[in-house]
Amino acid sequence: MNAQPPQIGASRPVIRQLDDAAANRIAAGEVVERPASAVKELIENALDAGASRIEVTYAQGGKTLIRIADDGCGMTAEDLPLALSRHATSKIDGSDLLNIHTFGFRGEALPSLGAVGRLTITSRAEGFEAAVISVSGGAIAPVKPAALNRGTVVELRDLFYATPARLKFLRTDRAEAQAIADVVKRLAMAEPYVSFTLRDVSDGGAGREIFRADAEQGELFGALSGRLGRVLGRAFADNALAIDAEREGIRLTGYAALPTYSRGAAVEQFLFVNGRPVRDKMLLGALRGAYMDFLSRDRHPAAVLFLSCEPERVDVNVHPAKAEVRFRESGIPRGLIVTAIRHALAQAGHRASSTVATATLGAMRPEPADLPPRIYQMDRPSLGAMRASYTAQAPFGGFDLPDTEAPAFDEAPLGYAPIAPSARAEVPPPETAQLTHAPLGAARAQVHENYIIAQTENGVVIVDQHAAHERLVYERLKRQMAEKGVAAQALLIPEIVELSSGDAALLLEHAGALERLGLTIEPFGGSAIAVRETPAILGEINAGALLRDVLDELADLGDSQLVQAKIEAVLSRMACHGSVRSGRQMRVEEMNALLREMEATPHSGQCNHGRPTYVELKLADIERLFGRT
Repeated sequence: MNAQPPQIGASRPVIRQLDDAAANRIAAGEVVERPASAVKELIENALDAGASRIEVTYAQGGKTLIRIADDGCGMTAEDLPLALSRHATSKIDGSDLLNIHTFGFRGEALPSLGAVGRLTITSRAEGFEAAVISVSGGAIAPVKPAALNRGTVVELRDLFYATPARLKFLRTDRAEAQAIADVVKRLAMAEPYVSFTLRDVSDGGAGREIFRADAEQGELFGALSGRLGRVLGRAFADNALAIDAEREGIRLTGYAALPTYSRGAAVEQFLFVNGRPVRDKMLLGALRGAYMDFLSRDRHPAAVLFLSCEPERVDVNVHPAKAEVRFRESGIPRGLIVTAIRHALAQAGHRASSTVATATLGAMRPEPADLPPRIYQMDRPSLGAMRASYTAQAPFGGFDLPDTEAPAFDEAPLGYAPIAPSARAEVPPPETAQLTHAPLGAARAQVHENYIIAQTENGVVIVDQHAAHERLVYERLKRQMAEKGVAAQALLIPEIVELSSGDAALLLEHAGALERLGLTIEPFGGSAIAVRETPAILGEINAGALLRDVLDELADLGDSQLVQAKIEAVLSRMACHGSVRSGRQMRVEEMNALLREMEATPHSGQCNHGRPTYVELKLADIERLFGRT
């Protein structure tokens, strides 16, 4: 028990000032975690310099070489030594650390990189001669003349050679290269009017081009859509909804994908604040909350969202890597994301992802391409074959061919028998035929007592009747709840929940929102909370457990949708039991009524679990399956 703690020595520790080299290596541990961090800092410097073209080159995952070339404003020979000094920057003057209009502002990136690697900067400002400066392990060489047309070229070799312990913790070349590509693509999304090129020269020579995105033209949403199609693929761009909303001086723009275009992991969620890529827990929670009613727990939405506001309203100086931000009024951006996305999804109506049809067509495998093409009899028919074919296909009574006589039914080829009149499909009435011009077309058949086949103007729609009606009933129940409110049941004996003083205060701050959902709480002396009423639709519940779950969500996201989610889950189950069941035969009128209600109901393109309620196959795709193109 009397043993001296190991961190306390026998003599008094001496306070000393660290030299610049040690301070820079410590700063590098915060700013430059891996090669991708260095790429991020250098690209942001290029963007701040007004570059319209940025070329990124790396070797061995950035461990041996990182080169960033841009056509920005450049630096003079007098600027280069100052750029390698700690806390030297052209971005701010130090008078206001909240009014940040640039990516970088700490002045730590370049000296940190020079402290842990071999750094060379070649630059030329307009009207000045080009110059070059080198720094290796913190030792700065004199400025020398150089040859360069314009802009800046930053070359970093042997990253972390001065800190071998840090080098050992880097991942494989492939993993580090993937991280670099992710950084470049993320910044490319934020700057659609800037050209980006990423090249791997690990094998020497000119290397191979990993990624290229030329500068987009036109208005913002068109340029952004083109850039997102280049970075994330056309599937995202074709299935994403444009978002443009504003609330109290904060504007939200970008694209959010349809619920049926969901992912198995949160790999396509990109958030930007004033053009800066961020990973903010509160904003990601808002994105998840916006899709809460449309996706199951194991699916994740895809979105690229840009929040812009006055710099004074958001603190980007939370962390040296600047990946986290803090809003002055956190509730405004969160509410803006939720309402804007839900409004866009409602405006989309019954629309479902086009990838659903693509997957359906992919499941219908064509014949192997290496087989010789078949020549079918219909491609070179004889007159007798044509006569027999027309007779077999014609309505009762046969077809009249010119200068020929229709053959008898018993002469039909291949043993086909004529179809009895009672077994033939009835010709649809004119009013039903007109429904093919509707978005979901006119019902033509029901197969396996669950799937409605509808004919549209230029294709075929297959509807899952149970899933579709389940969403329709669910939306109807939600509208009724919104109009009449959530019914609350008063507890005969209020349930008293003991909490910490901080948790009790946090819950009471949100008491009004919880009361609108049927959960009434009030203080009960000290740090106890009394639960007076609970939502009637939830039945008998454990109020204490519910409050603690709400607290966890409040602490994690700053807001709680838990009670609403539980209520909507009950409504979803009610809708499931109250909808048209699989196996029920439906009349044509019922099927058409279902299609018309789907067209008029928001979110009817997916069921309550995020699965598509219908698949649309274009006639051109169907013909391609049968080789009719």
